[in-house]
Amino acid sequence: MNSPLSKSLISASYGSRAEESGGEVFAELKKQLSLAGPLIASSLLQYILQVISLMFVGHLGRLSLSGASMATSFAGVTGFSVMMGMGSALDTLCGQSFGAKQNHMLGIHLQRAILVLMTVCVPVAVVWAYTGQILLAFGQDPEISTEAGLYARWLIPSLFAYGLLQCCVRFLQTQNIVIPLMLTSTVTALIHILVCWVLVFKSGLGNRGAALANSISYWINVLLLVIYVRISPSCKETWTGFSRETFQDVLSFVRLAIPSATMICLEFWSFELLVLLSGLLPNPKLQTSALSIITRVSNELGAGRPMAARRAVQVVVALSISVGLIVGLIIMLARNAWGYAYSNEEEVVKYVALILPILAVSNFLDGIQCVFSGTARGCGWQKVGAFVNLGAYYAVGIPCAVLLSFVFHIGGKVLFPS
Repeated sequence: MNSPLSKSLISASYGSRAEESGGEVFAELKKQLSLAGPLIASSLLQYILQVISLMFVGHLGRLSLSGASMATSFAGVTGFSVMMGMGSALDTLCGQSFGAKQNHMLGIHLQRAILVLMTVCVPVAVVWAYTGQILLAFGQDPEISTEAGLYARWLIPSLFAYGLLQCCVRFLQTQNIVIPLMLTSTVTALIHILVCWVLVFKSGLGNRGAALANSISYWINVLLLVIYVRISPSCKETWTGFSRETFQDVLSFVRLAIPSATMICLEFWSFELLVLLSGLLPNPKLQTSALSIITRVSNELGAGRPMAARRAVQVVVALSISVGLIVGLIIMLARNAWGYAYSNEEEVVKYVALILPILAVSNFLDGIQCVFSGTARGCGWQKVGAFVNLGAYYAVGIPCAVLLSFVFHIGGKVLFPS
């Protein structure tokens, strides 16, 4: 799965519009870092909400963690990835409109995105309501399926909030507005810890409390961003209120949103499917618990500066490699301690430590891949990216994972490198 750090670096590549001058590479690096810092923080803090929830659930027992992990993966495959993918169409639309100085169009694109994403959320919510039955039909462990079904139902309110959050985040980051994203994400994460503690351990809801905490926190984040957009002078030219123009060309957004969603979902699904496959391995509670633990380009193209966009890609590739090496080193050094954050069971902790070195390599390569994936979205090449992801993950990755896990019986260790 794309790491939050890599996603943040790509998001930073969509966000800046400095004029070309001497020392172009240094100037580009400075702009990337000034944007990447807050975006790394906000992306990590948004991502960590579900991680925190799983940490709390993990201390309720292996079954609770397995059920929550399975539900989170199922929700990712059927809902969160769809919202993320369709929302990423704004990377292209808002990014290029902002670069071309068509500021009023950002608000129109935002409204179209919200309209489409909220409509899509309705059928997805119905699917989530039957998560337990669906997992059972696909041969998952009955106990895990039941736990996952309960967890997914309590996650339903978070789906709508997550869709709105994706729209708001992209609307702001394509305008270089990154500090508010970091601040609202920080406040939300701090509140989430308290909400999780109360709902998981004090309310008697158990793992359902963790799912409800996710919903509450996502809605808090959305509310904070909406307030900012409404009152901030920075958005007065890009958000001018609701407009009938939103309904005039909704299909233009849909035509880009579908390949955008396809591109991201094909990649996202391949990783989440590995967790679902782990539920079919021997000792599924152990396998599932362990595996679960584990905007600049478009601006420059819209402004008619393709060479600046090319330089931005070169710089962000170098940054991604550097970050990948640092993150890999941290993962390796702390591999024997990570598991304790999620579970007190020694078997789970040892299995996590065994898999993490493989994950470090996978994360490094995925960071570089994320750069080119984001570049494709910034250029509007979502269809090309979708075909590339289809071949890489489904013609090669998933078949290799199935072959090594179920034919050669190597187990969950082979799932990540696929």
